[in-house]
Amino acid sequence: MPEVHEPLRIVVVDDHTVMRAGVVALLAPVPDISVVGEAGDGREALDLVERLVPDVALVDLRMPVMDGVEATAAITAGPARTRVLILTTYDTDVEIERAVEAGAVGYLLKDTTADQLAEAVRAAARGETVLAPRVAERLVALMRRPAPVVLTARERDVLGAVADGLSNAEIGRRLIIAEATVKTHLLRVFAKLDVSDRTHAVVVALERGLLTRREPPRGAGGAGTHPA
Repeated sequence: MPEVHEPLRIVVVDDHTVMRAGVVALLAPVPDISVVGEAGDGREALDLVERLVPDVALVDLRMPVMDGVEATAAITAGPARTRVLILTTYDTDVEIERAVEAGAVGYLLKDTTADQLAEAVRAAARGETVLAPRVAERLVALMRRPAPVVLTARERDVLGAVADGLSNAEIGRRLIIAEATVKTHLLRVFAKLDVSDRTHAVVVALERGLLTRREPPRGAGGAGTHPA
């Protein structure tokens, strides 16, 4: 006899009653999926997951009491092994990043068809990543975005002194460090900003908000296009 599998057990989490009812109605005809519970906020979702131990939780993002991201993090950190599949209208970079970082295995938008939703639930239950096409495009763009540059406090001090037009020797006296140390800090700044001289380092740092805007660097004090 062919092996008989129990239907996948899911809970639907959304603060809009009509939206929850719509999702339940979409999945009702699907024989291998069974909606076993509904919740109107993240806190209710945690109680449901703990009590019912579903295979998948379909979770909206913006809800009262506890939002979808907080609920996702709590569910995925718990012992139930319930997979979280986000189902929302929001597809901003911030929303997507927060949901993925919280542990969601998928991110769908509410214009998803019934067939797409059912297949996404099956994939999520298997632990596979499920993304709406627009969301996938945004994630790829986010991954390609350069990592933010972070300057240490001392590197900002040195670069700020460069912007004031000071030479390495003058910077050393101001910050009470050796001239060689000044040069080391500058070389590190150049590498982080992908520049090759002092002026460009100041300009790029100002453009990226890494340095407080001040008067343009003065060539006479050593802030010209000298390497370091």
